[in-house]
Amino acid sequence: MFKTLHIFAAISLVGSGSIASAAIKAPTPRISMSAAKSMALKLAPGKILSSEYEKEKGAWRYSFDIQQRGHVQEIGIDGQTGKVVENKSEGKVDHD
Repeated sequence: MFKTLHIFAAISLVGSGSIASAAIKAPTPRISMSAAKSMALKLAPGKILSSEYEKEKGAWRYSFDIQQRGHVQEIGIDGQTGKVVENKSEGKVDHD
């Protein structure tokens, strides 16, 4: 009977949001994904290999890995301001 009570208590904690509240919710960006994508492709024309809205170094941003001739360029666009926060070559292949 005690095992059943312990299992019930653990399920109750999970259901109450105590454990689930640790997940981070992204703020709604002011810049749309399509606008950020357009900005990134102007900086680094090519084929987008991957794109995501992520928290990096304390700020939320769009991140694009773009295949260009001979290398992959990573472009980061701040989701709130639209400023370019990263523009670097990752070499011949995507390292993320």
